[in-house]
Amino acid sequence: MASYVLDNGFFLLNDGSGRLVRGSLRVENGKIAKIARSIPKVKGEKRTDLAGQTVIPGFVQTHVHLCQTLFRNFADDLELLDWLRERIWPFEGAHNEKSLYASARLGIAELLAGGTTSILDMGTVRHTDAIFEAAKSMGIRAFIGKCLMDRDDNPPTLRESTKAALHENLELLQRWHGQANDRLRYASAPRFLLSCTEGLMRELKGLSDANEMIVHSHSSESRAEVEAIRKLYGSENIEAFHRLGLTGPRLVLAHCIHLSEAEKKILAETSTRVSHCPSSNLKLASGLCSTPELRKLGVSVSLGADGAPCNNNLNMFQEMRLASLLQKPHHGPTAMPARDVFEMATIEGARALGIEKDAGSLEIGKKADLVAIDLLEPSVAVEASEKEPEHVYSALVYSASPQCVRQTWVDGRSVFRAGSYPGTTVREIVLEAMRERKKLFARLRK
Repeated sequence: MASYVLDNGFFLLNDGSGRLVRGSLRVENGKIAKIARSIPKVKGEKRTDLAGQTVIPGFVQTHVHLCQTLFRNFADDLELLDWLRERIWPFEGAHNEKSLYASARLGIAELLAGGTTSILDMGTVRHTDAIFEAAKSMGIRAFIGKCLMDRDDNPPTLRESTKAALHENLELLQRWHGQANDRLRYASAPRFLLSCTEGLMRELKGLSDANEMIVHSHSSESRAEVEAIRKLYGSENIEAFHRLGLTGPRLVLAHCIHLSEAEKKILAETSTRVSHCPSSNLKLASGLCSTPELRKLGVSVSLGADGAPCNNNLNMFQEMRLASLLQKPHHGPTAMPARDVFEMATIEGARALGIEKDAGSLEIGKKADLVAIDLLEPSVAVEASEKEPEHVYSALVYSASPQCVRQTWVDGRSVFRAGSYPGTTVREIVLEAMRERKKLFARLRK
């Protein structure tokens, strides 16, 4: 890949220094090669004038469901377990390869346009290759996993044997892990303890250890789920994960709202990762994760939008705003300051995925996963200044939106600009999604 230079921008380093640097950034072979006040011209090298835009590291979302994007606005006003049984599981069971590919492309289009460059995705039970193909074509950095559901009481359209689930899980790992210049990786995705047998979960422990692979699941999202786990396992959620040997830095658990003190201690002592999804938790009336308390204990907490039907968008700006504001009434106005929340959305997410050496900040040698933001939108109207970087952090967390995103790069490659993506447009992606959604709903009615 040829080198190029982004000129006349402000670069939010996010390297722990809190610095905002005005100048230029050079990309070579998909990585950040230099950040300086000025970079000398090289013959034949492309240069782009950012005209005072602010460049940030791409957002890292640690919990999304691309398979659910087609269901947006069709699964509202329900509690978690009813939402799953009455809407999501029937919808997911009706997916075929084409509808799943369209659903994933639609979600990725929204993510890239909103500045998200890396995701941890939980698919549905079948056709996981379609999600990988969509991620490959759109250029996003993605950890993707087949959803595992092997208990006998799972819905028939999603139920499979333990042997079949583990066999395909391993096949997908071998086929996709490390593809597209290591931009695509596999992550095992047991849905939650209520949908998986103990035998399957114990097998995942060995598979994760042997391949240094992330295990991505849900835990302690609703009170009804927690009560069901107590009846099934005779313990709390996190205690069950711990007894199964799965807790540790390669386990990423979404939600973690209803936790005992013992569970919080386990999360901290094992370095298990938590993905906080504030919009989803509000819409499903699940409750609020006490992120200040978990962070004080040393628990790694990152952010995710969850799925479009329980949110109803995949907007990291909204998740950052809520992640801060929702904690202040209980923990005080100084809880969850803007810089801390921005770091949760970037470098902390990268740590959860084990890619902090490649993503999450603007540093020499890291992948050029970049987002150009215009803070002069009417809803923001902040002039970036090296002397006052805190105003930029505040603008990004409290008032910016996807409308401010001008361009997104992954591995140094432009993957979104002015409503266009590699080889396609917003309109083409949306029309395809709408056609496939009609066909999916027709399959449901049969």
